[in-house]
Amino acid sequence: MTLLSVAVLGRGVVSPDEPVLHADDEGFLRGRAAFETTRVYAGRPFRLDDHLERLAASAERIGLAPVEGLEELAAEALAVANAHDAVLRLYWTAGREDADEPTGLALVSELPKGIEERRIRGASLVSLPLGLEAGIRPAAPWLLGGVKSTSYAVNMAAQAEAKRRGADDAVFLGQGDVVLEGPVTNIWWRDGRMLSTAALELGILAGVTRATLLEEAGALGYEVREGAFPRADLAGAEEAFTSSSVREVMPVVELDGAPVGDGKPGPAAAELQAALRARALS
Repeated sequence: MTLLSVAVLGRGVVSPDEPVLHADDEGFLRGRAAFETTRVYAGRPFRLDDHLERLAASAERIGLAPVEGLEELAAEALAVANAHDAVLRLYWTAGREDADEPTGLALVSELPKGIEERRIRGASLVSLPLGLEAGIRPAAPWLLGGVKSTSYAVNMAAQAEAKRRGADDAVFLGQGDVVLEGPVTNIWWRDGRMLSTAALELGILAGVTRATLLEEAGALGYEVREGAFPRADLAGAEEAFTSSSVREVMPVVELDGAPVGDGKPGPAAAELQAALRARALS
């Protein structure tokens, strides 16, 4: 994603080519940082308050200073970028070692290329076991279940493994092949008018787009069940899709080399994508 603008807490907008982190910032050294990503529609970040609330919760779980000033920082970066459709990323780090001064960043970037083309053809997934008992992350807070931190090496490695296997993305499985989430997405599937998705109690990320789809599904005549479901349910569904802030609703047409449903993007994904866009632009 091409970087359009950068704003730094205490400094304001700086050139995207200007260094903004010290070499001993703990966000860099140890991944002690929280972040949020949201899509910008018509110059406005979608559900920014919800993202800031989740960022504050993640920062508290990691042991960072309370989050302050990021909403204003985001406004500065967006004003300079002057982008109609874009990606806004917010970062809050522990700051320099032995210092009590957190680092806050707001970055505005162009949208990744190829999203709409993939939405038309549908995405392929591979399932990757995490080896964790479903629900263990909430019972073991040191595993940071549901926290959006910059310690994303496992997530990026999962995406790389999916690409190595010829797929677009991955879905994590807990013990017993329980469906959890993707590296950067929530996972959904449909049978009839019933939508299924993993429950937050399993320690998955409480996606802001996920919450929006939960709100919109009822108006479209869908029921939603949240719980601990096996991979077989996903594989045998009539259709499947993922949700995330940047990719929005992405149809899934293949899992581990086998088609999901008829192997084509399904109607629920299309309806929810339209509802999400309408909500974002309203």
